[in-house]
Amino acid sequence: MAVLGLIPARGGSKGIPRKNIKALNGYPLIAYSIAQGLKAKYIDRLIVSTDDLEIKTVAEKFGAEVPFLRPDHLATSTASSFDAILHAVDCLAEHGESYDTVCLLQATSPFRPVGIIDRALQKYQNEKLDSLVSLRKVPDHYNPYWTFTEKEGGIFGTFAPGELISRRQDLPAAYHRDGALYILSVESMRKTGKLLGSRLGGIEIESPELINIDSSSDWEVAERYMDYATIG
Repeated sequence: MAVLGLIPARGGSKGIPRKNIKALNGYPLIAYSIAQGLKAKYIDRLIVSTDDLEIKTVAEKFGAEVPFLRPDHLATSTASSFDAILHAVDCLAEHGESYDTVCLLQATSPFRPVGIIDRALQKYQNEKLDSLVSLRKVPDHYNPYWTFTEKEGGIFGTFAPGELISRRQDLPAAYHRDGALYILSVESMRKTGKLLGSRLGGIEIESPELINIDSSSDWEVAERYMDYATIG
């Protein structure tokens, strides 16, 4: 398994201008994902995919490689992660480097438990998966079996199939992806045209609360959880 660690970081940002290199507790936001990726023993090479020269300079200062600049059409607010990932893989392939697995680390998710990347990569390989995502347990009051959807005529029905489960103890565990970690098969992506394959695995992250920094309020929450961020 040849693993490319990839941190996408385009220059444009509407919610928080220049957020990828904005200082969080004294370090650029992107530096946290770089530090965590560099510590992962199963990542063979860690690169940042960016269209921005300032982000390139900051990323290289903290130890990541930036072997190319992402073209403008892959750096818009509507550009897909799928296309950016395959662009990175193809650029490296042109220089004789071949990777069958991509470990995607989003700079906007600076909180990852120590060792989670390597544990996830081990699980991905051991279980012969074609994709794996980091997950968090859905709180009981948001569990799909306790949610409702509006139907015709203003009538509401249960969102999940079957009867409403009345006891909390009987609720099946439900999870949502938190965006901190994606492990992806390049072959599966090319074959299906999708980010996530049919053999999808998950690894649970229990703490802190979900923080994916897209807005000023997200940033304020992140500042309160700095004990969970690792760097250096």
